[in-house]
Amino acid sequence: MGVRLLRPLDRYVLGEFLKTFAVTVIGFPVLLSILDLAEKIDNYLARDVPRQDIALSYLYFIPESMFLVFPAAVLFATVFSVGTFTRHSEITAAKASGISFYRFVRPIFLGAVVAAALNLVVGELAPPASERRRELLRETTARADSTRHNFAFAAEYGRVYKAGMLDRVKGRIDNIQIERKGQGLDYPTYVVVAKEARFLPTRSGEAGWLLQNGQLHIMADSAGRNQPIQTMSFGAMIDNRFRERPLDLTARPRDPEEMRFEELGRFITALERSGGNANKERVSRVLKIAIPVTCLIIALFGAPLATSSQRGGAAYGIGLSLVTTVVFLLLIQLTRSIGGTGLMPPDLAAWVPNALFLVLGVVLLARVRT
Repeated sequence: MGVRLLRPLDRYVLGEFLKTFAVTVIGFPVLLSILDLAEKIDNYLARDVPRQDIALSYLYFIPESMFLVFPAAVLFATVFSVGTFTRHSEITAAKASGISFYRFVRPIFLGAVVAAALNLVVGELAPPASERRRELLRETTARADSTRHNFAFAAEYGRVYKAGMLDRVKGRIDNIQIERKGQGLDYPTYVVVAKEARFLPTRSGEAGWLLQNGQLHIMADSAGRNQPIQTMSFGAMIDNRFRERPLDLTARPRDPEEMRFEELGRFITALERSGGNANKERVSRVLKIAIPVTCLIIALFGAPLATSSQRGGAAYGIGLSLVTTVVFLLLIQLTRSIGGTGLMPPDLAAWVPNALFLVLGVVLLARVRT
């Protein structure tokens, strides 16, 4: 079955594509690491960061630097491989043998699919790797939002948390009150008051809070909250619906690149419940999907573009790829600004670069002689 799917011509085309792709997707992060190290080495040494930690930190820098490189690597690989096939008249020979251009470049699109899948994985690996890198470089300091005092937080199920003090680093809340307004005896109002709450993460990904030294007051209705119909004291209690993480409760801006897709979604929900503007975070969350999809679209765009001119050889391919990459990165930054300021729905703004490249790709592909 594998032989049928990848015939000798397919293996040849895919092999040429993967050679350039591998060199680019590895070479760019290495180049970025060298440039970053040259710029910041004095700062690292001034903080007395051990040399082995500096070296190890750049291994953790690879996923972060690779994430935006994948579409560029696909473009370079597509332009160089198709450009080479065109200059050597291999595409012309294939057409003479009854193989259309679309069929000829099909292995390249297969390679782009694999690159997109790998990019999704890299996008999820980057946040924890970046956090570990900051620890090695001693850049992880106490954030201004590591503690929060005397605040209220609107949660799910109509619940409101009122806290005296939240310590995000230690996962502790002092003087917590949880209130839910009800509608009578069938759905009563209740108030939980506790001296302390501690966050309990688990390996399965579920989490909760252990409330200590408190009382549960059940009211007849929201208007009668000062007249509880039942009160229960407890030494320790786990609230199954109190699943917000300490970071969620801060509800303050955090670099979206520091969070995975699911974590960023929780943070957006918490930020919006607390009345914050999460447009920037929404754009960044969708980009975690849109950028890997760009690998597919950029191949669709690059393959016909590489056949449009045979001038300049490798220099033409390099110039064409670099210009397109710069345009793509500029569009990403423009997307963040447009979506972040609310000029366009953030979930839609994140797809603007892909939409533009898709339209251009379809137009170029339709003009290719098959």
